[in-house]
Amino acid sequence: MTHDRIGVRKTHKLFIGGAFPRSESGRTYEVATATGDFWSNASKASRKDARNAVIAARTGFGKWSAATAYNRGQVLYRIAEVMEDRRAQFIDEVMAGEGVDEAAARQQVDAAIDRWVWYAGWTDKIAQALGTANPVAGPYFNFSIPEPSGVVACVAPQASSLLGLVSVIAPVIASGNSVVAMASTERPIPAITLAEVMATSDVPAGVVNLLTGDPAEILPWLASHADVNAVDLTGVTDRDLAISAEREAAGTIKRVLRPAPEADWNADPGMDRLRTFVEIKTVWHPMGL
Repeated sequence: MTHDRIGVRKTHKLFIGGAFPRSESGRTYEVATATGDFWSNASKASRKDARNAVIAARTGFGKWSAATAYNRGQVLYRIAEVMEDRRAQFIDEVMAGEGVDEAAARQQVDAAIDRWVWYAGWTDKIAQALGTANPVAGPYFNFSIPEPSGVVACVAPQASSLLGLVSVIAPVIASGNSVVAMASTERPIPAITLAEVMATSDVPAGVVNLLTGDPAEILPWLASHADVNAVDLTGVTDRDLAISAEREAAGTIKRVLRPAPEADWNADPGMDRLRTFVEIKTVWHPMGL
């Protein structure tokens, strides 16, 4: 005798400090497919959730920034490996969320996986590419050394739910920072699945924190938070919100990356984003006889 199974509905949660909490407010919002059909409910992050994510990111930053560049590269490569295992799921989610056909979704997912490999290869080359030994007059060595900025808050692209998200957060953590990222509001499901990948990919707790919800509610507070060192406004589509966030960030002299809603995420990523959230420290040392 057979029985119809009751569907096991998934409750999509936030990703903070390596765990999957519900929003402290208890709020959720409906996520629809590209065709307008109900898809799922996602947690709607509050300011308190964002504060918890910043605390987790600051905690995670210490261990991550102290890790060797080689170790960070291994972790990023592991993310690519786990994503490859869940490739079919990502393809289905990109198709449903973005309304593209299977070939286009496959291309985006493969590009996202390859992007992790790209940045994994850069982790132990950043110092050589961005640092230098400077010629000086006198018996001294003078070195310029890139160091991570700290905690970076970012709004991921709204249209490119997976490839755009990876293109934003991968260079941030490849260069030794930790991140609090707001996923695409209307297409958050691939980001939630990516969070599940992070949880099983040797990424230390707190290095990557993913929030779902409304950037207009969370971003101004993140931009003014004294323990956030930089803000990436790449995915902000509201001009007034971007201007407001930049003004808030000025109060604590944050580095700000301005919106790029029309960015081509399929293009060669280059070095630009690796340069964005590093600081150059100059060290003088007496020359031995």
